[in-house]
Amino acid sequence: MNASLPAEATAALTEETLFVTQPLLSPLEDFIPYLREIWDSKVLTNGGPFHQRLEKALEAYLGVEHLALLSNGTLGLVTALQALRITGEVITTPYSFVATAHSLLWNGIKPVFVDVDPHTLNMDPAKIEAAITPQTTAILPVHCYGYPCDIDAIQKIADNYNLKIIYDAAHAFGVKTDGKSILRHGDLSVLSFHATKVFNTFEGGAIICPDAKTKQRVNHLKNFGIVDETTVVAPGINGKMSEINAAFGLLQLEHIDEALVRRREISVRYCELLSSVKGIHCLPACESPISNHAYFPILVGDDYPISRDALYEKFRERNVIVRRYFYPLISEFPMYRGLPTAHRANLPVASDAAQRVLCLPIFPTMTNEQMDRVIDIVMSC
Repeated sequence: MNASLPAEATAALTEETLFVTQPLLSPLEDFIPYLREIWDSKVLTNGGPFHQRLEKALEAYLGVEHLALLSNGTLGLVTALQALRITGEVITTPYSFVATAHSLLWNGIKPVFVDVDPHTLNMDPAKIEAAITPQTTAILPVHCYGYPCDIDAIQKIADNYNLKIIYDAAHAFGVKTDGKSILRHGDLSVLSFHATKVFNTFEGGAIICPDAKTKQRVNHLKNFGIVDETTVVAPGINGKMSEINAAFGLLQLEHIDEALVRRREISVRYCELLSSVKGIHCLPACESPISNHAYFPILVGDDYPISRDALYEKFRERNVIVRRYFYPLISEFPMYRGLPTAHRANLPVASDAAQRVLCLPIFPTMTNEQMDRVIDIVMSC
């Protein structure tokens, strides 16, 4: 029956599905001793031994002094805003996952969107000052695709206007500038350890704090505001990471260096193979040693033979699940589109990028043969 199908359809029936990412998993038997230790201790949550070990291990690996684990990155953002008592308006980017802006709404804060830099797709510092009002209290930038924001320019603006900075560092695990962690910048940085991230704990997240006092406030907020059996000091939530998640994170950390090396190899090879394809543009971060290569975005130009969405469908026909990260812009969703700063005229670079971007598959176990399959689809149009 397959012989009567078009060649592309026949290929799609036989080719494995290739996803935009997949987690690096150790052999299951390597995780069993961790589970046995949890079963023996009967401690499942509430800051147990694995939770404490993972916090210390991550502080050492990332080169930070005060890291608080949470059950996911979104609760990390919500909690970070609470920890700094942010109110009023916060300047942020429309070019991100919706959790960035959702965390503001959950705190009753008005998002103010500014455009992004055309080369990095991070928040453009040149657009920030014009967006500041008397109600502005903070800036919430995103290290998009694992490439650092212009941290010095953003910090200078924050200092001039007495604003707090919370970095959404969901993509930025292990990223360094000047040999030190990018997470040391701003007032707080928030990591995501979701299964799609460079480092994951199934679900999880963390807040990087500047001092022990701030970490203590975060720990209170993520545990209902509880200090002890009879004392509650804040309207906290349940944002604690479980022992199973923490144990999995410790196992993942054993392999993170080799995973980061392979991600860079894949990114560099993609750039080399795509460099001759007219109409396909890679971001400078694609080959940068600064980036952790969390994603591999390309921009589909007008000089490419077909549109971005047509190429997206071509990939789907061949069982390659690419993603249009980030499309639509956050500012185009119903809960945001009515904001004055959400209009496309205010966000020309972000709006254009959202219509052109495709994130290609990248993950540590990806083979060169799988990469060649991706490249073949791009070059065959």
